[in-house]
Amino acid sequence: MNDAICLLVNPTAGRGGGGRCAAPAARVLRDAGHPVRAVVGLDASDALRRAREAVAAGARALVAVGGDGLVSLALHAVAGTGTPLGVVAAGTGNDFARALGLPLREPEAAAARVAGALAAGGGTPVDLGRVGDRWFGTVLAAGFDSRVNDRANRMTWPRGRLRYDVAILAELAALRPSPFRLRLDDGPWQEHDATLVAVGNGASYGGGLRICPRARTDDGLFDITVVGACSRRTLLRVLPSVRHGGHVDHRVVTVLRAARVTLAAPEPAAYADGDPLGGLPLTARTVPGAVRVLGAGG
Repeated sequence: MNDAICLLVNPTAGRGGGGRCAAPAARVLRDAGHPVRAVVGLDASDALRRAREAVAAGARALVAVGGDGLVSLALHAVAGTGTPLGVVAAGTGNDFARALGLPLREPEAAAARVAGALAAGGGTPVDLGRVGDRWFGTVLAAGFDSRVNDRANRMTWPRGRLRYDVAILAELAALRPSPFRLRLDDGPWQEHDATLVAVGNGASYGGGLRICPRARTDDGLFDITVVGACSRRTLLRVLPSVRHGGHVDHRVVTVLRAARVTLAAPEPAAYADGDPLGGLPLTARTVPGAVRVLGAGG
């Protein structure tokens, strides 16, 4: 595996798109003169173990072929190692790829970006967020949307996207603000009655919902979107504007910036890159240039 490009593949991503995208991506990379190896885990923990072994064995690059869940595993394998990351976005969300201007569901174009960046010597340094030993590339969120995720994960019926729609309706019926305490960098504690708090290394989550629309992955700072206490009617009015980032101009929304943020609230769980982090309090910090991403910004 030494000096090969390793494709970390989730064959089920994007309703099978991960499996369908792996072959054309591998073909483009081989045509560019690179040996290619596939890494497919039995489950998430096995995939991460195999990816870390590939990096330790001297992989030229690790290329995630799948959605944001697989990219999150890949970040945990390469962050801080010097091994560059490529992304062939084949999931339903693809928010990490979107933040970096990478092709979406175009495996040949994405692989060509990877090959071109390797030929040019390198990749673009990209910031990541970190909570303890957990890395995230896009958004950490607590409050309403995390409660929706938490409820949906506990539900056994219905299946698919409808499960999240039902969870949203249930959480809207029980809508309540939480008494958040925020500490930005070394500043004083701030008190916010908030419906949700989103800490953005990247701009979007949930497949293009631009909850932190001005967040950048190269400035060493988080954008922190605080949606204050509001009625169901107000929240329903604000939510559609998240798609294009217009919510930040609403009177109930505050945007803050910091390199380190501590969140405390009586919330059951926070989520980062769509995965649960556990309950609050927690401290997230930016790690500038934590990973080199091949083909970013092209």
